[in-house]
Amino acid sequence: MLCKEDLTLWLHDPPLRQRLRSVRQLCVSCLVYTVANHTRFQHSLGTMFLADVACRRFQLAEDEHRLVVSAALLHDIGHGPYSHASEPLMEQYLYRTHDEIRPVIDAPTTSVLAEAGVDPEELSQVVEGKHPLSSIIHGDFDVDRMDYLLRDAYYTGAPYGTVDAQRLIRHLIRYPDGTVLDENGVNAAESLLIARTLMRPTVYYHHVSRIGESMFQLAALEHCAGMGEEERWQFLRLDDAGCMHSLRTSENPVSRGIALRLYERRLYKRAVYAGSDQINPATWQEGITLEKSRDLAAQIAVTAGIRAEEVLVDIPPIPREMSLGVRVQSRNAVTSFEELSPRIRTLNMTRREQWRLGIYTVPEHRDAVGDAACEVLHIKKPTRQDTLF
Repeated sequence: MLCKEDLTLWLHDPPLRQRLRSVRQLCVSCLVYTVANHTRFQHSLGTMFLADVACRRFQLAEDEHRLVVSAALLHDIGHGPYSHASEPLMEQYLYRTHDEIRPVIDAPTTSVLAEAGVDPEELSQVVEGKHPLSSIIHGDFDVDRMDYLLRDAYYTGAPYGTVDAQRLIRHLIRYPDGTVLDENGVNAAESLLIARTLMRPTVYYHHVSRIGESMFQLAALEHCAGMGEEERWQFLRLDDAGCMHSLRTSENPVSRGIALRLYERRLYKRAVYAGSDQINPATWQEGITLEKSRDLAAQIAVTAGIRAEEVLVDIPPIPREMSLGVRVQSRNAVTSFEELSPRIRTLNMTRREQWRLGIYTVPEHRDAVGDAACEVLHIKKPTRQDTLF
C-alpha cells in the first residue's frame, strides 16, 4: 500500500517526468477542441491513481504494488514532443517506440526509483508489456486506457468517453494464468469498448487533427533531414513549446513555413478522404511509414504539377479485429467475453467503416491533387462529390 511519503517522493521527482507537464496529451487536437490542452503529466497521475486502485483490488504484495504504481506514473516518459505525432519520427530515427523507456531513464530518475525500492529494468519490462504484471497497464482493460478515455472526453467535451473505471476494476479478478472479469462487470467492460470505438472518429482520428499531425510530421522531418544522430535525439526529447520554437526558427524553409501555418492555424485541406470501400484494403492493411508517405506525396505532387511539400498522405493501419483475451466468470463456468457480448462484432464492423485514407493539400490545389491522388493510388471516385471532398 502506498503511503504519504511515497507520494511526496514522486511529486518531487526529477525533470524527466516533469517535462510531461509541457507535452500535450492529444497532440494538436486543440485545433479542433480549443480546451483540449491537458498534458501527459496529468494523464500519468490519473493512471497512477487507477493502478493503485487495481493493485489494492488484486491485493498485490507491497513490492509488486510499488512496481506497478511506479510504472504507471512513468509509462509515458518515452513520448516525444506532441505525443503520438512524433512517434513515426522516433521509429525512423531512434528505432524505438515510446513504450521502450529504458534508453530514456536517466541517473536522477534511477536514483528516485532506487529510493522507492524499484528496479528500473523491471519497471521498463512492465511498461513494455514483458512482465507478468504488465496487463494492469497494458491489457484488454488496462488503467492507461481507462484514464485517457475519461480524461480526453472531459477536456474535449465529447460525450462518448464515459467509462465506469472504478466498477470495472472492482469486477476484475486476477489469477496466476491471467485476469478474469466477473459477469457483473460485463456492462462496464462494454462501455469501455464502445467509448474506444466512438472516440476514434470524433477525437483521435478527426480529420483536422490528422491534418495538423501530418503537417507537424512533415515540418519535423524536413528539420531533421540534415541532423546527426545526437541532434535528432535531442530534438525528440524537447517538449511541445521547445519543438515548435525549433521548427519556427529552423534553417529549413519548408519547416519554417509549415510551422508558421500550424501556429496561425492555416491548415491544409482534404483533397481526398476515402473509405475502405474505395480502395483495395489489402494494399494498406498495415498503413504506411512516414518515409513511404513522402514517396507517395512526391508522386502525387508530380502528377498534379505542384511541390512535394504541398501534399500530405495520411494512410493509417486498417483497424484490427477486437478480440479480447479476458474471460468472464459466471456462477457456473468461465467463458470468453465474446460469447456474452455479441456487441463485439458490431463494434468491429463500425471500426472498419470509420477508417479513412486522407490526402491533404493547400486550398488552391485541392482539385488537382484529388485527381492526381485517385490516379496514383487507384482510388475509386464516389458517385456523390461531397463524399470525397
